[in-house]
Amino acid sequence: MIRTLFAAAFAVTLVFAPAAFAPAAFAHDGKAHFGDLDLSGMFARATLPNAPVGGGFLTITNHGSDADTLVSATSTAAKSVQVHEMKMEGDVMKMRHLGDGLPIPAGETVSLTPSGLHLMFMGLEQPFVEGATVPVTLTFANAGSVEVALPVLSVAATGVTRTHGPRCHGFG
Repeated sequence: MIRTLFAAAFAVTLVFAPAAFAPAAFAHDGKAHFGDLDLSGMFARATLPNAPVGGGFLTITNHGSDADTLVSATSTAAKSVQVHEMKMEGDVMKMRHLGDGLPIPAGETVSLTPSGLHLMFMGLEQPFVEGATVPVTLTFANAGSVEVALPVLSVAATGVTRTHGPRCHGFG
């Protein structure tokens, strides 16, 4: 009877929370490995006092044979997090939310940078302070969810140095 109940509970968990059994991410050599995905170069920029938004950046490499999609991001540091695309059209900078997610093609690398694709933290709970970290949960269509900590660099930072490695762990 107990075995039957345990098996039933396990089956229900698999149906309603499959991400709980997604492969864990781990950091090694300055990268976070999460299933077929490598996450690297993660950072956020420090914000000015009272700034309502902040930016987060990273590089995602898909070593798998199937495409994946970054479908959402969340953080306790902001009311919402969106994946944005920024590009210049003539002399005007245009920014738009990628509501359908960000495709990560099989065998390719996608970079979120200060001058292009990026995570937009909206409704900051407090300023991003250089030297702190910003927790963010990235959810992929196939790989599941992974929590990472973005080190906060200077307001004008364009990338990480070897001293700012990623910290992350997978979860469901």
